[in-house]
Amino acid sequence: MWQSDKSLRATRLADWTYPPILDRSDRFSRTRPWWEIALVLLVSVGQSAIYSVVSFVRATTRAPISQQQTQLNPSRSAEPLWDAIYQFLDIFFSLALVALAVYLLWEPANNALRRIGLDFRRFGSDVAKGVALVVLIGAPGIGVYAIGRAIGQSITVVPAPLDSSWWVIALLILAALRAGLTEEVIFLGFLFDRLRRLGWSWTGIIASTALLRGSYHLYQGWPSALGNVVMGLVFGWCYKRWGRVMPLVVAHTIIDIVAFVGYPLAAAWWPAIFAPPAS
Repeated sequence: MWQSDKSLRATRLADWTYPPILDRSDRFSRTRPWWEIALVLLVSVGQSAIYSVVSFVRATTRAPISQQQTQLNPSRSAEPLWDAIYQFLDIFFSLALVALAVYLLWEPANNALRRIGLDFRRFGSDVAKGVALVVLIGAPGIGVYAIGRAIGQSITVVPAPLDSSWWVIALLILAALRAGLTEEVIFLGFLFDRLRRLGWSWTGIIASTALLRGSYHLYQGWPSALGNVVMGLVFGWCYKRWGRVMPLVVAHTIIDIVAFVGYPLAAAWWPAIFAPPAS
């Protein structure tokens, strides 16, 4: 069974014991975890991964990839106020899917948020680890994108403009937090739990979730997808080691804040690398 919360603080994820979700003698009990995994993925990151793969395949049949572009946080309306409302609702409903994954992880007398380490008990340590991961993953990630652009294999990523309305930066920060929570809670907190209970090895879990993470970003081109596979391997190892998803959420959120807010500045400073291709 799960260890007590007191002993859990000093225990790695790899040391936890994963009981079966229900009695395996019952057919429904044996198939339920697969249904949960399928349904959660089909309404969240799995759905986005499928669209991403289709988008990449479509891109390869059109003009050269280096001449194509995609947009981060595209506008939903030409009217700034309505665009903000739509963007906020999109963030809200995405976070509802995160809440669904946490709800499925919840068990009687077993706080799912504490179990996956999505709480503030060790916030200082979590932030320090998250910042260290930003240095380890964030800077090389920019290099991967730049190399992909240089060899003509990365689609130009166009950032949302920062000067359209005063609330744009706040919404972009919320969008970054949404991405951090969605990907890390579902890729790590939820899938690690369910796949481990199904008897998967740690190597299989880390590799499969990293590949899923990569396919989720394939719409940006294969170099970015490959970079995210590496990120998934590192994040998966860290989650197995630390038993806490919070440092990964912190790191992912900071990386996306830099991408969403800092990217327009980079596009202005280095247009040859970041600016969209001329039409």
